[in-house]
Amino acid sequence: MAWRIDEAVVRGEIDNTVEGRTTGRIWLLGKEEPLSLSLVGDCWRDLAGTRLRFENPLPKSHSDSGHLSLNQSGIVGDMTASRRNKVPTVSEKELQQLYQNQSEIPFEWRNTLYLEWFSEINGRVVIETSSYVLEIFPHEWKMDEDAEEAQKLANLNAMRDFMAQVIRRQEPQKNESAGAEEMDEFAWEERLKESDRLTDAYQEVLEKYMEDSDSEQKEAFVMGWDGLLDALAERDEAGDTEISGRYPEEESEVSGFQELDDLENEDACYLESDAELRDGEEDHPLQIQAQELAMRAMDVLPRDALPGTPAYELVSNLLQVSGKLAGALNDRSGGYEPETGYVLAVLKRCLNWLNDAVGLCQELMIAESDADQLAALAHLRSSAFAIRDEITEMRRGLK
Repeated sequence: MAWRIDEAVVRGEIDNTVEGRTTGRIWLLGKEEPLSLSLVGDCWRDLAGTRLRFENPLPKSHSDSGHLSLNQSGIVGDMTASRRNKVPTVSEKELQQLYQNQSEIPFEWRNTLYLEWFSEINGRVVIETSSYVLEIFPHEWKMDEDAEEAQKLANLNAMRDFMAQVIRRQEPQKNESAGAEEMDEFAWEERLKESDRLTDAYQEVLEKYMEDSDSEQKEAFVMGWDGLLDALAERDEAGDTEISGRYPEEESEVSGFQELDDLENEDACYLESDAELRDGEEDHPLQIQAQELAMRAMDVLPRDALPGTPAYELVSNLLQVSGKLAGALNDRSGGYEPETGYVLAVLKRCLNWLNDAVGLCQELMIAESDADQLAALAHLRSSAFAIRDEITEMRRGLK
């Protein structure tokens, strides 16, 4: 997905004084040589025909930035210093607390620097921030409104092409469309991977366009849902507020993954621990163990752990195991039984999350000096091992 490098930037410059070409240099913390940008296309009107210099007053090291190629050749995406975004007015620590308490987060609208390009080597790279110090030089040529709209349309097409590469849609097999046979574990794993890619892609698209007035149209276009675009156009012409019926892409991707959605939507009710939502259903003993382990980990580990830290990743992995086991193993009121291939594929994924969880426990134990906390972490690790062993035995029995 996108490389977001705004925190790691020390300083940089973007030059669009030659129409149709955008160049630049960006220095990252910990790298002696700057990224060198050589891109086809122009910035938005505020930056088209000019040079921009920017400086990050508080650069931070970022592990991913070290993997970026210094040669950033490709095509421009949206490049502007006037993108309007909601920016929280509280500190990062306060933001975490408000988010955990599900409280309203105060924000204000600010102009944001948004630099996006599509590198031939690294794919989509984004700098999005409102905290840089900017210096814009006089324009050497002016872009009119029509030219800006044409550039924005080209940027949409670039985003659409990039998302198509990310999702890597597969053509449906004949036996799948006929529904004659159950898929095996490996076929289900491919469908799960495609579902993951589709989810990640859509999340990235939502993050980019969610504040735009025409966000629905842009999201549909970039995701390749051309049928939805037609439906949206018909709705707007008719003055309707909702779309009735289904469009082809919804049938092929939403319906194609409907079973996955139905199964994986169990996650929400189990993470909420709402007994009423599960009234009348029989929970599988293995899922109960996994859920109890995830809840225990949330009690043992700090709740303000940031993404990427061992504590955060450990809880995340254990919640994944609990939620996915709920979808694969727990009883359903309608009597629907998941295919064996699906269950095997989900159990295999749970093994991977548990393997990571055991390693993260070990990492936390090495860094821990408190005896009580060390004992609690050791208990988490032994419980993860026990669930892992039971999943392994269950997979043997299903094969």
